[in-house]
Amino acid sequence: MSQQSLSSPSNEVSSERYKRIFQKFASVEKNGEKFMTKDDFVNAIAPGEDYSKLQKAQYGILFSVADQSKSGVLSMSDFTVFENLLTRPDADYEIAFRLFDTAGSGKITREQFKQILSANIGKDAIPFDFECEWLKLYTGGKTAAHEMPYKEFTQLLKGLQAERLRQAFKYYDTQTSGYITPDEFKKIMVDIAGHKLSDHVLDNLPTLSNVYAGNKISFANVMAFYNVIREMDMVERVVRSAVTTSKDGTITKADFLHTAAKETRFSLFTPMEADIIFHFAGLENASGKLTLRDFFRLLESKWEHAAPVAAPAQQPEIKHGVMHDLLKGSYGFLLGSISGAVGATVVYPIDLVKTRMQNQRSKVVGELLYKNSIDCFRKVIKNEGALGLYRGLGPQLVGVAPEKAIKLTMNDFVRRNLTDKNGDITFTAELIAGGVAGGSQVVFTNPLEIVKIRLQVAGEAAKSLEAPRPGAIAIVRNLGIIGLYKGASACLLRDIPFSAIYFPVYAHLKKDLFHEGPDHRLAISELLIAGAVAGMPAAYFTTPADVIKTRLQVEAKKGQSSYNGIRDAARKIYAEEGFRAFFKGGPARIFRSSPQFGTTLMVYEVLQRAFPFDGPAASTLTHVAAPAEDLSYLQSKNALKILLDVHYKFGIVPSNVSIPGVARA
Repeated sequence: MSQQSLSSPSNEVSSERYKRIFQKFASVEKNGEKFMTKDDFVNAIAPGEDYSKLQKAQYGILFSVADQSKSGVLSMSDFTVFENLLTRPDADYEIAFRLFDTAGSGKITREQFKQILSANIGKDAIPFDFECEWLKLYTGGKTAAHEMPYKEFTQLLKGLQAERLRQAFKYYDTQTSGYITPDEFKKIMVDIAGHKLSDHVLDNLPTLSNVYAGNKISFANVMAFYNVIREMDMVERVVRSAVTTSKDGTITKADFLHTAAKETRFSLFTPMEADIIFHFAGLENASGKLTLRDFFRLLESKWEHAAPVAAPAQQPEIKHGVMHDLLKGSYGFLLGSISGAVGATVVYPIDLVKTRMQNQRSKVVGELLYKNSIDCFRKVIKNEGALGLYRGLGPQLVGVAPEKAIKLTMNDFVRRNLTDKNGDITFTAELIAGGVAGGSQVVFTNPLEIVKIRLQVAGEAAKSLEAPRPGAIAIVRNLGIIGLYKGASACLLRDIPFSAIYFPVYAHLKKDLFHEGPDHRLAISELLIAGAVAGMPAAYFTTPADVIKTRLQVEAKKGQSSYNGIRDAARKIYAEEGFRAFFKGGPARIFRSSPQFGTTLMVYEVLQRAFPFDGPAASTLTHVAAPAEDLSYLQSKNALKILLDVHYKFGIVPSNVSIPGVARA
């Protein structure tokens, strides 16, 4: 290795990291020099490991590789050499070779292979036939044996699992029927691939017999399952590609096979293998349309990439200017305006009915125009025509743009600043974020709401007084600037608790009910349901404040009570009409707010997906690089993969077994 490469920045960073880890965990000191014991070493390479899937003794295998002098302790130099070994792309094969090469000759004999394998799979494992024809192809027969160098040995290890699978099936299929029982299938797979599979799959392995007719499992089923495990990286690649191009984030079996055919030069997955993939991924989703999250149930989550997946090209960080920020703000404003306008238009007739029901004074003679919301709906159409249901829509649409833009932006801004480094946010912080969002919108929405409300009740006033209906401009001139903010305190009383209820409920419905995450994009129906359901409690529990706001903003007619503020309005409404008056229009408010917010946020999400601000690349799913301190842990786990493929208990050596060159656990 050249002096230049030794002094490169990356090596300097790595050496400093190795030194910091060594100094932290080394517990033995001799003549002023620190050393690591086996326990120190395991704690250093597997910090925080719970040893549920991989036991401590199995990490101890790596100590035998690091301890080249067989002194029982590691120096700083030993630890650095081992950590450097882990960075090699073939580290898992190299470590396996060093363990089997007990003589340190650089070659492995048939007897060495037999000795190490027999000792590490244990007496309770399915026996392996070392006289099989498959092994003789690599090591030769008794009369013409040859030693295996490193690269030949790696090929043997790669094919060993399939040979063990064949021998295990034959061991259980005593009648040579071509079938084994579901329990026998589970025993085989736990031995061979128990370390790779999630608990979800391990617990449900016997259910493979339900995929096809009968209650037994064929050799074809076993090999298909094995091929799926072996090609799981390709399964993930195909699934991610298929999900990315899916409109609703779900894929069918046909989508998977179609994408696999496009992604690979030759046919990779058979129909039986696709059946198995979708069977185990869809155990909790019988619809046949699976999400990325469903497929994550297949593999044990501990197995991660030891390094981030390299991007096609490293893009330098770009510092955007003021114009970029203005354009991005305009982009969010535009999408919020469009989605808000769609939502408002869809439910506006319900909003008009709600307003007229809330403004109806039941104690004034001749004022009881409507019996209920349905009666109100019918009379509006009868007296004012179908267009009467949309009276006041213009100001409402104008108000939706700043309202939605400010509400969504402020909620996101406050949530982002109250979220900790781990991405968690307390429920109190969620309430605060929603409340701030609701309060900030009032400065724009109150003037527009008072104009909208007066336009909505103008139709009934014109009908009873036979007077011309006033337009929006005439109402603004009549109210003046100060008048436009009449009822603002009541508007705050309604909007702050509404948003404080709505946004946390919406966030938790997406997260807890539909399991939204970086790798799971919600379907349009899920977004619609989350938005609609969240709007129900928010709308109903803030109806009293909405009734008071409406009464304060509507111009009182002759003979009707006038109100001087929130308290006066609340007192008079209760005295004249009773407690139930505070919930007038409550059902109509739910029927309006629930679908409106569901539609608005659904359209907003769909627009963001269809027209991402930074282009299609902005929404591409990527692997996140592991922190530097976690690299040793990831690399150490991955270094054990080949040995665990040999047997999932490899390294858990019984106390009465001694293996040359390998420390006892």
